[in-house]
Amino acid sequence: MGRSAIGPGSVPLGSSGPGSTEHRRSGTAPFGTRLAAAGASIDIFPPGVYDQRLDMTLRRGAPEETQMADSTPRLIALVTGASSGIGRGFASRLARDGHDLVLVARRRGALDALAAELTLAHGVGVEVLDADLATDGGVAAVEQRLASGDIELLVNNAGFGTSGEFAELPLDRELRQVDLNVRALVRLSHAALKPMYARRHGAVVNVASTGGFQPVPYMATYAGTKAFVLHFSEALHEEAARHGVTVTCLCPGPVKTGFQDAAQLDVSRMPSLGWTSVDEVVGQALSAARRRRAIAIPGALNRVTAASVGFMPRFLTRRIAGSMFRGASARRDDPDAR
Repeated sequence: MGRSAIGPGSVPLGSSGPGSTEHRRSGTAPFGTRLAAAGASIDIFPPGVYDQRLDMTLRRGAPEETQMADSTPRLIALVTGASSGIGRGFASRLARDGHDLVLVARRRGALDALAAELTLAHGVGVEVLDADLATDGGVAAVEQRLASGDIELLVNNAGFGTSGEFAELPLDRELRQVDLNVRALVRLSHAALKPMYARRHGAVVNVASTGGFQPVPYMATYAGTKAFVLHFSEALHEEAARHGVTVTCLCPGPVKTGFQDAAQLDVSRMPSLGWTSVDEVVGQALSAARRRRAIAIPGALNRVTAASVGFMPRFLTRRIAGSMFRGASARRDDPDAR
């Protein structure tokens, strides 16, 4: 587990030079001021108009050719599971929109490569924190980073799924899935919301799934964890609103990432409808956070499917989901499927 920073003119973490986290925190301008740099300007709004500030940072962003000077404070986003898939998509989009980043994942090499790519392309500062969020030590390291109080947006994206009959799957991997998908998300949400409440602005995006709207036989643990994330995030959305903070639950349907391979799913045997791209998923999530929405479901068909669950008998919902995933789950005669 380790931590480093990369960026134009950056200095090692812990120092107070122009590119350091310490410098950015200590140099943060009061809300309500306008900061100008390299021909661009950024408004730091008071808490009462946080939605306009999210509009500026999450949708429009700063022009890539007019990067802000190292000494100018920027909004910082922390993204877990940032080395691939949807997490990488969040990191790329937020860097393009002018956010400094803290990227968290297990694979240090992939994080370092992504940090260098985003710094070169967009001129943002990037901190890298390699941590296994299925372990107490890994979560504690990210909690410590969140406690610094300068994270404006937390994206709880890290997670994985398994497929197959629950009784035949290795129990230790199912429990690790619960630790990562649920326990880590709860701890990091708690660590982020405390300082956000204190300053009365900030946003959290928790990544669930359309699988969280109904039971999914042959992906029982995964769907169960995502149902928790959905309900937990909706409850936090109501609690956080009076503190000027937004909590949004992202519920994507199928997205072509490495998730299917990790979950041992045969994509060729899954329905061909409802698939969305990483860019579409990330864009709709940030748009929903900007508009202070509780839930974001990318894709019209996925929204209809999620809504229809409430009108169908539960036995029918279970059977339909089971028929879809039984054939797509890992082959029983493949020893590597476990």
